[in-house]
Amino acid sequence: MATLRSLFLSFFKVGTFTIGGGFAMIPLMQQELVNKHQWMSEEDFMDQIALSQALPGVFAVNMATGVGYKLKGTPGAIAAVAGNIVMPIAIILLFAIGLRQFKDLPVVAHIFMGIRPAVVALIAAPVFEMCKKVKPTWRNAWIPILAAMLIWLIGVSPVLIILGTLALGTLYYRLKGGNV
Repeated sequence: MATLRSLFLSFFKVGTFTIGGGFAMIPLMQQELVNKHQWMSEEDFMDQIALSQALPGVFAVNMATGVGYKLKGTPGAIAAVAGNIVMPIAIILLFAIGLRQFKDLPVVAHIFMGIRPAVVALIAAPVFEMCKKVKPTWRNAWIPILAAMLIWLIGVSPVLIILGTLALGTLYYRLKGGNV
C-alpha cells in the first residue's frame, strides 16, 4: 500500500538517480512502481506514460502527478512531485554555480560528449521494452512510423502530431462504443 512517505521516497530515488530526465526515467520508474511496489500494472504504467507524454509540461512531473494522484489523491500528487523535483533542482543549482567556473575546460566538454550516448541508450531501452510488451503489428506500427516521418521529413510539429493522435484515438474509441 502506498503511503505519502513511500511515494515521496520512490520519486526522490527516480529524480536523483536518472541522468537525462524525461524518458531516461522510465526504467527506474517501472522498477519502483510496477516491479518493486506493485502500485500499478504494466498496462496502467504504459497508459500513464502515454498520458504524461500527451499532456503539456515536463514528462517526469506529469508522471509523478498522475501516479501520486491515482494512488493517494492530491496529497499523493504533491508528495510524488516534491520527491521527483527536489534533488534535480538542488543538483542543477549546484551544477550551474560550478559550471560557470569550469565550462571552458576541455575535460568538461569531453564529459558532456561521453554522457550523450548513455542518455540515448537510456531513452531507447524503454522504447524497445514497451515494443516487446505491446507486440506491434502492421496494424499499429504504422502510427509511430508515420509520426516519425512527418516530423523528420516534412517538419511537422510534434505538438500537432500529439493533438492529432489524441483526437483520432478519441474518435476511434467512441466509434468502438467507449465513453471518454
